[in-house]
Amino acid sequence: MNRPVSRRATVLYAISATCAAIGALLWARGQTSSPPRVYGSYLAADGYTSSAWRVWSPTVPEARLGLYLIAAGLVLAVAARLLFVRRD
Repeated sequence: MNRPVSRRATVLYAISATCAAIGALLWARGQTSSPPRVYGSYLAADGYTSSAWRVWSPTVPEARLGLYLIAAGLVLAVAARLLFVRRD
C-alpha cells in the first residue's frame, strides 16, 4: 500500500514548480523584448526602457536566467522524486 506523500515532498515540489514557472515567464519576457535601436550616436534605450524593473545583472539576459530557473526547477523535482521514492 502506498504511503501518502510527506509534507517535505510537497514543499519541494511546490518550490520546483515555482522556479519553473518564474523561469518560463522570464524566458518568454526575454524572447519578446526587442533589442535597443541606435539612432546615430544616441542609444534609444538610454531614454526609454520597456521595463524599469531589472531582474538580473545586465550581463545575463532574462531569457538565459529563465532557462537557468527552469533547469533548477527540473533538477529539484527529480532530486525530490529520487529522495522520497528511495525512502519508501
